[in-house]
Amino acid sequence: MQYKAVVAALIAMAFAGVTYAQEFNDPAEFKKQREQLSMTPQGPEGKPWAQHLGDGMVDTAKYKKDGPVTICFSNAGIFNPWRVVGMNNLQAEADLHKDRIKELVVVDAEGKDDKQISDIEALVSSGKCDALIVSPNTTAALTPAVEAACAKLPVIVFDRGVATKCPVTYIHPVGGYGFGITSGEFIASKLPKGAKVLALRIMPGVDVLETRYSAAKNIFDEAGLKVIGSEFTGSDRAKTKAIVEDYINRGEKIDAVWMDAGDTSTAALEAFEDAAMPYPVISGEDQQDFLRKWQKDKLTAVGPSYPTYQWRTAILGALDVLDGKQVPGPEWILPQPAITQDTLASYIDERMPPLHYSLCGCQDLPGYPERWGGKK
Repeated sequence: MQYKAVVAALIAMAFAGVTYAQEFNDPAEFKKQREQLSMTPQGPEGKPWAQHLGDGMVDTAKYKKDGPVTICFSNAGIFNPWRVVGMNNLQAEADLHKDRIKELVVVDAEGKDDKQISDIEALVSSGKCDALIVSPNTTAALTPAVEAACAKLPVIVFDRGVATKCPVTYIHPVGGYGFGITSGEFIASKLPKGAKVLALRIMPGVDVLETRYSAAKNIFDEAGLKVIGSEFTGSDRAKTKAIVEDYINRGEKIDAVWMDAGDTSTAALEAFEDAAMPYPVISGEDQQDFLRKWQKDKLTAVGPSYPTYQWRTAILGALDVLDGKQVPGPEWILPQPAITQDTLASYIDERMPPLHYSLCGCQDLPGYPERWGGKK
């Protein structure tokens, strides 16, 4: 009962957004990620999903398992286009290793902490998983469940983190601070002191999202920019547009729109079009609809990324652990490039659907491009 009470309290805190601004504003981590953005990665050239930043390695000899293995994956959910692309990456990467992977078991938490906690408990108790991959829904709420799983089998966490060091490795690009630094510095470089920024965010309580905002907010404060609102959109296009329309209708001047994820960036821009107003400076991401609009309408924009190629790395990491190979750790940090005006054209692919993420690293995977909704 005590465990369940703690989990319930953590879930409530996550959705209430309690104390996260303080917890996810670490100056040392900010500085470290700023440095990592310019580091040269180690690993095979042209395969950023197999590269890593830094020298730390973890010995996994105790997890070595001969023969075909079962890899289990507890996913936070497939509730936005980024995660759809990522899931295709993960499953396609697994298809490349059918000689080693007997079964890939995937369970979807549908964006619900309580369901993901139950999913993890069920996977662990089933006894069929040789390794468990977890992409947590929210950070605090999933930490106890991940810690319990670590006591039973090797756990690889990726994408979103947890507040424990027990996983064999935590796979992620540079991180939320890096994303916020890239986007925040670009916007600050384009606007004068006193300019106004509207921040559009997905949800509270997720480490990589909270740190994106804290990093950008620090940069805006230093540059003398005013954040006129910090609004949660739930990755909903209609809600995103309505929020921007509300600010416009109130007479708020919006010089820039900053986003902690870019999947609804074109919806935000539609509000300016409907109001017959000039586009603001904007940070989006690496999805095709935003990149095409950027090029077509000559936006003042930047495309920070949290590359979906990391979903490939999760499978590679699990296999390396079960092969007893050393893996980067305790954090496996992947490179995190950004799309700029100079590189924009090289990331646009008219064969792919509007919400496809360009930094998927999936071009050599089975079924590309059709598996990702593209045309030959």
